[in-house]
Amino acid sequence: MSVDQGLRAGENVKELTIRGIVLGALITVVFTAANVYLGLKIGITFATSIPAAVISMAVLKAFRDTTIQENNIVQTIASAAGTLSAIIFVLPGLIMVGWWTGFPYWLSVAVIGIGGILGVMYSVPLRRALVTGTDLPYPEGVAAAEVLKVGSGVGGAEENKRGLALIGGSTIVAAVYFLLAKTRIVTDTAAKVFRVGAGASGMSASLSMALIGVGHLVGVAVGLAMVVGLIISWVFIVPHWTQDPGLIAQAAGDLEKLVSTAFRTKARMVGAGTIGVAAIWTLLKIIGPIVSGIRSALLAGRERKAGRADQLPLTERDMPIGIVTGVILISMIPIGLLLYAFGNTAPISSSPGATVGISIVYILIAGVVIAAVCGYMAGLIGASNSPISGVGILSVLGISLILAAMFRGAGGDETKSLVAFALFVTAIIFGVATISNNNLQDLKTGQLVDATPWRQQVALVLGVVFGALVIPPILDLMNTAFTFQGAPGARASALPAPQAAIISTIAQGVLGGSLDWGLIREGAIIGVVAVIIDEVLKASSGKRMHLPPLAIGMGIYLPMEATLFIPVGAVLGWFYNRWAVGSRSPEFAERMGVLMATGLIVGESLMGVVYAAAVAGAEKAGSADSASVFALIEPYSAVNYVSLVVFAVAVIALYLWTKSRASDAPAPDDHAAMPEPEASFR
Repeated sequence: MSVDQGLRAGENVKELTIRGIVLGALITVVFTAANVYLGLKIGITFATSIPAAVISMAVLKAFRDTTIQENNIVQTIASAAGTLSAIIFVLPGLIMVGWWTGFPYWLSVAVIGIGGILGVMYSVPLRRALVTGTDLPYPEGVAAAEVLKVGSGVGGAEENKRGLALIGGSTIVAAVYFLLAKTRIVTDTAAKVFRVGAGASGMSASLSMALIGVGHLVGVAVGLAMVVGLIISWVFIVPHWTQDPGLIAQAAGDLEKLVSTAFRTKARMVGAGTIGVAAIWTLLKIIGPIVSGIRSALLAGRERKAGRADQLPLTERDMPIGIVTGVILISMIPIGLLLYAFGNTAPISSSPGATVGISIVYILIAGVVIAAVCGYMAGLIGASNSPISGVGILSVLGISLILAAMFRGAGGDETKSLVAFALFVTAIIFGVATISNNNLQDLKTGQLVDATPWRQQVALVLGVVFGALVIPPILDLMNTAFTFQGAPGARASALPAPQAAIISTIAQGVLGGSLDWGLIREGAIIGVVAVIIDEVLKASSGKRMHLPPLAIGMGIYLPMEATLFIPVGAVLGWFYNRWAVGSRSPEFAERMGVLMATGLIVGESLMGVVYAAAVAGAEKAGSADSASVFALIEPYSAVNYVSLVVFAVAVIALYLWTKSRASDAPAPDDHAAMPEPEASFR
C-alpha cells in the first residue's frame, strides 16, 4: 500500500501548512549559509533534502497531526533555497571583473528570485518528462523519500533516533576538525609542486571532512571520473604548458606560480570545453521526453477546463500550464527592466532596446535548454554533483558571442561593460539552472510519498523567495571577510570561487578577443571521447558501469585540493555500501551512511560561516591579520603528518561508529512482528 493511501482519497490531509512553511524558512537560513560558503571555497554545493527531512521530522514529531506530506513540504522549501545558493557560481564574477565592489541587496534579490521562480515554472512540465516518464534514479530524491517514509511509519522512531545521532555526531566531528585547523593545531591543506621532466606539476589536497561526505554521496562512478579528469589535468596538461616560454617568463623563476598559471589559464579552459560537450550531449538525449512531458501537461490542462479536474489523481495535479506560461511571460517584464537599468553605460546605452530584446529571447530559450539539461543530470547523478557549472559556461559563451557580434570594435571600459552585462544575463539564467537542478529531485521525493505536485511547486516558489532574501547578505559577508581571488585588491585569504572565476574569464576572453579557442576545442575533443567511452561502458555492462563525462570535466578544471578527497570519500562510501548490502537491514544501513556523510558536509560548512563572521568582525575592528583570528599557535614542521593521522583516524572512527549503529537494526522481516507504533498523523 502506498504511503498514507487512505488519506490521499481526500484533500484534507495536512500538507502545505503555516508551521511547515515557517520551519522550512528557518532551516533555509542555516543550509543556504552553509552552501554559499562551501561553493565559494571548493566549487561544490550539497543537496539539503535529506538533512532537512530529518530535522523536520524531529521537530514536527511534537505535533500529533503531522503527516509525511507536511514533512515533505518542509524539506522542499529548505532544499530549494539551499540549492539556489549555487548562484554564487556567477554573481561573484561581477566583483572579480571590477564592476561591483559589493552585492547590492535588492538588485541581487531580484536577480536571484526571478531566475529561481523561472526555474520552478520550467520544471513543471519537466516533472512528467523526467520524473514520472523515465527510469532516472534520482539518488537524493529517492533517499529523502525513504527517510520520510521510515520516519513516519513502522520503525520510524528508532531510525529517526539513530539518524539524528549520526548526523549530529559527524557534524560535531567535522566542526571540531575545522576549528583545530583554524587554530593551526592541525592543517586543512597540503600542497607541493615539483619538476616533471622539462615541465612541472603539483599535488594538493584539502583535508576536508566535507569532501569525504560529498564523495560518499555522489558515488564511486563519479569519483573515478574525477580521478580521470585529475590525471588529464595534472599529468598531461599542466606539465605540457609549464614548458611554454611565455608562461615561464611570467613566473620569473617561481615554480609554484608557473604551475598555478598553467592550471588556471590552460587546464581550466580545456575543462570548460569538456563540460560544454557533456551538457550538449545530455540535451540531445532528453529532447523526446521533454516534448512528451509538455504534451502531457497540456492534456491535463484540457481536463481541468472541461470540468474533469476532480478525476485527476492528486499526485498528478500540477500547477496549471496556463499559470506556468503566464508567470514565465510576465517575468520577462521585470527582467527587461533589470537589464535596461544594468545596461545604462556604453556601448549598450547606444542601442538598449535591441540589446534587452535579444537578451530576453536568449533567456527564454536558454532557460528551457538549461532546465532540461540540469534536471536530467540531477536525475542521473544527483544534485550534489552539480552539473550547472558546465551549462553556465555554455550560457555565458552564448550571450558573450551575441554581444561581441552586436558591438564589434568595443574596447577598454566598453568591453568591461559588456562583460558585466553578459555575467548579469548569465546570473538570471543560472537561477533557472540551480532550481531545475534541485526541483526534480524534490518532485521525485513527492511522487514517492504521494504528495500533491501543485502544492509542492508552490513550496518551491516559497523556497526560492526565502533563499533570494538570505543569499546576498551572506555573499557580502564572504566578500568582506575574505574577498575573491582575481578581484581588485584580493587578499591572500581570498576565496577561489572557481566557477565564478572561469565563467568571468570566458566572458572576458570572448568579448576581449583573447579567448584561446584551441583549448576549448581540445576540451571538446576530450568530451566527445568521454561521451563515447561512457556510452560503450553502459551498453556493454547493462548500465552497471558508468563514467560521467561531466565529472571528468569537473576533475580537469577544478583545483586539485577541491577534488582529490572526493574520490577518497567515494571509495569509502563504496566499501561501506558493500558492507551494508550484507547487513541485517541493508536499506537502513545505507541510509545511516548517507546521514553520516551529510553531517560531515553540514558541520564543516556551518563552521565556515561562523569563521567568516569572525573574520569579518576582525576586519571591521582593523585587525592586521584578520584571517588568523582563530590561530592559537604558529605552524610547526610536523603539522602535515599529524594532521593526516588525526584526519584519517577521525574518518575511520566515524565509519566504524556508523556501522555499529546500523548493524543491529531490525531486519525488514522483523517489522511485521513489531508492535504498531503510535500514529504520527491522522
